[in-house]
Amino acid sequence: MTEGDELALVDALRADDPEALAALFDRYADRIYNHCFRATGDWADAEDATATVFLEVWRHRGRVQAHDGSALPWLYGVATNVCRNLTRSGRRRRRGLAALPPPSVEPDHAERVVDRLGSTARMQTVLAAVRELPVREQEVLGLVAWSGLSYEQAAAALDVPVGTVRSRLSRARARLSALTEE
Repeated sequence: MTEGDELALVDALRADDPEALAALFDRYADRIYNHCFRATGDWADAEDATATVFLEVWRHRGRVQAHDGSALPWLYGVATNVCRNLTRSGRRRRRGLAALPPPSVEPDHAERVVDRLGSTARMQTVLAAVRELPVREQEVLGLVAWSGLSYEQAAAALDVPVGTVRSRLSRARARLSALTEE
């Protein structure tokens, strides 16, 4: 490509022609990418920087300059600034992370999961045994053993004498013991 072709490309870019940006990208992306890699030392950062360079070129297309008939020096200048900004923001990020308190050591939750699974299985076994009890005994067991009511409170809730609550609870415990041993 001649010097005149490159100047025409710069003029087309200044005139908002996206094809001119595509042509510059095709022509110089590899060189800009290598420049960014040398500046950052990281392939992924170099890719990001290269993309940012051409985004900035498009954003500031009215200021594109040709030096000695080429846009490449101006592209290198944009790339240098983009890499400086990338490096600077990386330093700020690292300083910010260093200022954070160290993460607290979390206990291994696997044991809790195993315990919960075990307790769920045990609860299913207990509930299956409770369902085998007569409804009256289930009610007393639920109120006294699980809800924590006194015999008197359970008797009032069920509208039965306290002695009935005691005898039902005693039978429920005996049956549950037999059912869970099986």
